[in-house]
Amino acid sequence: MTKYSEDSSNFGADGPFFRIIQEGLKGLADGEDYFDMLADDVVFEYVISVPGYPGRVEGRQSIIDLYSDYDSYMTVQRADNLRVHRDPAASVAVLEYEVHGESAQTGRPYNNRFVSIITVKEGKVTWWRDYLDPVAVFESSGWP
Repeated sequence: MTKYSEDSSNFGADGPFFRIIQEGLKGLADGEDYFDMLADDVVFEYVISVPGYPGRVEGRQSIIDLYSDYDSYMTVQRADNLRVHRDPAASVAVLEYEVHGESAQTGRPYNNRFVSIITVKEGKVTWWRDYLDPVAVFESSGWP
């Protein structure tokens, strides 16, 4: 269990992002919180992302470190419109979902759509490929 299991941050057990991922992976991945669902050697690929964000991150602790300051940039108020597509034979789930909130730096609204392709082995996420709408991030942050 990670330190996030009892907080209400964007990635805490009560956070909207965690709840939508937990709902999408129900019965496939186990964990007390979002980070606890990840295998120690998980690989994340951010296929469509924003400048300055890593394209690939390896290891559960590296993901925890990457998101540790997320609340300083974005406040997620809700996550919804979940669509789940599963291939049980391959232990893969494709989650489509939306995240809504605001930039912590500009106060501008943040509304983004994601597609996450997630591989699960023995109850833990081992591979995560993420696609998001970078224009939504730019509009919220005021970039460029």
